[in-house]
Amino acid sequence: MFDSTEELLRKIRLGEDTSLELKTVRFRGGKVADPKRDDLADELAAIANTHDGVVVFGVDDKSRDIIGIPVERLEDVERYVFEICNESIRPPLLFRSFRMELPDSSGSLQAILKVDIPRSLFVHESPGGYFYRQGSSRRKMQPDYLARLFQQRSQARLIRFDEQPVPNSTISDLSEPLWRRFTSRSEEHPEIVLLKRNLLSREENGTIRCSVAGMLLCCEQPQRFLFNAYIEAVRYRGVKQDSNYQIDAQKIYGPLDVQINQAMAFLKRNQTVFAEKTPYRIEKPQFSERAVFEAIVNAVAHRDYSIFGSKIRFFIFDDRLEIYSPGAPPNTVTVENIALRQATRNELITSLLADTPIAEAVGNVGRGFYMEKRGDGVPIIFEESLRLSGRKPEYQLIDNAELLLTIWAFLPSQNHD
Repeated sequence: MFDSTEELLRKIRLGEDTSLELKTVRFRGGKVADPKRDDLADELAAIANTHDGVVVFGVDDKSRDIIGIPVERLEDVERYVFEICNESIRPPLLFRSFRMELPDSSGSLQAILKVDIPRSLFVHESPGGYFYRQGSSRRKMQPDYLARLFQQRSQARLIRFDEQPVPNSTISDLSEPLWRRFTSRSEEHPEIVLLKRNLLSREENGTIRCSVAGMLLCCEQPQRFLFNAYIEAVRYRGVKQDSNYQIDAQKIYGPLDVQINQAMAFLKRNQTVFAEKTPYRIEKPQFSERAVFEAIVNAVAHRDYSIFGSKIRFFIFDDRLEIYSPGAPPNTVTVENIALRQATRNELITSLLADTPIAEAVGNVGRGFYMEKRGDGVPIIFEESLRLSGRKPEYQLIDNAELLLTIWAFLPSQNHD
């Protein structure tokens, strides 16, 4: 917003409103003294809870004079804003900052910092509570207002969350080789093609952003925008979740199909393969790769991406494998009927995965695409694992917020039919 010098100056001359906040910056010693940390956190959260807005640091809010910030202190102010957005606001706030020069009353150029705050997908809490912006001031949300806002944002998350626009994103954040996988060789402008495929999404004000699904499948580094859309993989020695017994660990980032591939590679390098003579030598792995593949795909495709602060956790032990997926089962699915019911939380993501051929490195997992949308994933997990280990995998819902799948390992001492 207000990207050109002329546009920003005109807006400053008009004064603060719903979309503009002006801040004088003062220093004490080596630190920013004003604006105060908690007050600024409340202001930033109020903007994100209400409407796209801009905060200009280095301008007096009363006189609208361009005071400026010493050039050598711009980084200090930028770091101050970053710390507030990540430490004083929950969930953390996305922003973009731009260093600019504006003329003061004498015509001399002064450095300022412009910070863009997009209207958020989430409701943000700051040190003073929950705020929204009305005109040029912030207002504390009354319980009924807060309840309505939570309902509106939650409905946006639960209904087609994967089609929602990602704040601050643009078409340039998508990789053409990645999005070309899902579009025909159309002669139409790429923006039109991507909008038709819902890889781009149009905001209420007409601005075009990447959709959540577009970001997850077509961006080389989607975690720049969706911080927790990754897999944390750990191999433990023994049967306890204890960092002292950690053998291998990896944070798996990238597009969703890349995450699946790397999770399978993590499994292959960390599971034990046993040899049995019955009477011929037969190699048996701890876990069925086909079952684990289906489990990882399900976790990636059906997790609740609207839950901030949660990632997929993929833990391997000597006797079992655990996959924690954020969110309860969607719609009418329960842990009791999960093998019988078919439902999806992320229809667009599952459709895109169904159009994505499986990488050769993944191995023989019994299908050509990452999803086939026939509802046979969980039955395959049960059947393959039971055949190998003699024990049926178990699903468990934790605090109605996280789904845990336990797949039991094949152990050579076990007696199988």
